[in-house]
Amino acid sequence: MIQLMAASSSSNPVTICLIILALGTIHISPQAEAARAFFVFGDSLVDNGNNNYLITTARADSYPYGIDSPTHRATGRFSNGLNIADIISEKIGASEPPLPYLSPQLNGRRLLIGANFASAGVGILNDTGVQFLNILRMPTQLEYFQEYQGRVQALIGREQTKRLIEQSLVLITVGGNDFVNNYYLGPSSPRSRQFPLPKYVKYLISEYKKLLMNLYKLGPRRILVTGTGAMGCAPGELASRSTNGGCSAEVQRAGALYNPQLEQMLRALNKKLGKDVFISANNGQMHLDFINNPQSFGFTDSKVACCGQGPYNGVGLCTFLSNLCPNRGLYAFWDAFHPSEKANRIIVQQMNTGSTRYMSPMNLSTIMALDDSTT
Repeated sequence: MIQLMAASSSSNPVTICLIILALGTIHISPQAEAARAFFVFGDSLVDNGNNNYLITTARADSYPYGIDSPTHRATGRFSNGLNIADIISEKIGASEPPLPYLSPQLNGRRLLIGANFASAGVGILNDTGVQFLNILRMPTQLEYFQEYQGRVQALIGREQTKRLIEQSLVLITVGGNDFVNNYYLGPSSPRSRQFPLPKYVKYLISEYKKLLMNLYKLGPRRILVTGTGAMGCAPGELASRSTNGGCSAEVQRAGALYNPQLEQMLRALNKKLGKDVFISANNGQMHLDFINNPQSFGFTDSKVACCGQGPYNGVGLCTFLSNLCPNRGLYAFWDAFHPSEKANRIIVQQMNTGSTRYMSPMNLSTIMALDDSTT
C-alpha cells in the first residue's frame, strides 16, 4: 500500500486524495455511526420487509398495512405502523431501524446500523411455514448474518467488525409459528401425529437451543429472546377455536408449557457461558395484561382485530376489502395474529423497564446502562 501511494504521488496529486479518502472509508469507526448496532432475527412479528423481495404468500406489502406509518404506505411490516423491532431501535437511540437485509438500500454506512434478517412465516423448525413457499428460514438468516459480517469487514476491517458485533444488541422472535402454523395447522398435522404436545415442546426447546448457540458463535453477546405471545387469544385463533368467546385453552396450554421451558433453557445457557448473554422476555404475560384488562391500557377491544373479516375479524388476510377500524389506537390486535403499533409500544415499554415478572435476568434499560458503564 505504501509503494502504491508513492508511485501515485509521483504521477497525480488527485490520486493521492482519492486514496486517502478510500483509506478513511475503510477505517470508519462504528461508534461514530451509531451507539450500538442492532440485529433482528425471527418471524412476522419483527419482519420489516424481507418478504417483499421473496416469492411468498406471507406478505404485508399492500394497503392497509402501514396505514399509520410515517409514509402511510405498506412497508412489509405486519402492523398498522411500527413493530417491536422498530420501537426497540428508538429505545436504544438508533438513527433509524436496521433495514431488511434483502433491501438494495442496505449498503455503505447504513450497514453499521445493523440489519434485519427476519422473515414472516418462519419457525424454529424448517418444516414450519412450508405453506408460505419461499421464506428465510432460520439457518438462512444466520447464513446471511455471516455474509453481512463479511460485507462490514470490507468496510471497516476485521477488528472493528468484531467489536461492532460483540457490542451489538440482538433481538430474536420466533416460535409462535411452530404452533399456529405447524402443530395446530389443521385438525391433524404431521407434527401433532408425531408428538404429544409436551414432547413437541421439549423438541422445540432442544432445537432452539442449538439455534441460539449457533447465533452466539457468530459473535453477539447480548441476545434478547422473546417468548410466544398469548397465541390462543389472537383473533385468528378465536375465530377458528373459541366456543364461548374465550381464548383457546389448548393453544394457551402450548404457550404455558413452552415459555417457562424457554426461560429455563436460557438461564442454563447463561450459567454455562458464565455471563448473561441471553435475556428472556415474557411476551405471553405482556400480552395477557392488556388482553385481560384492555381498558387499563387504553384499548376498547382486545379480542377483535382492527383489520379483517369474519368472527373477531380473524378470518383470512387483512386486505383493502377487509373491515377496517377507524381508530387503530383502540385495538390491541391489528390483524388476525399481530398486535397493533400501540400494543407493540406497550410490549417494548415492559421490555425496557419491566420487572423480573416480564424480563429475566434484567430489562433492556438495565442492559444499556450496564453495558455503557463498561465500554
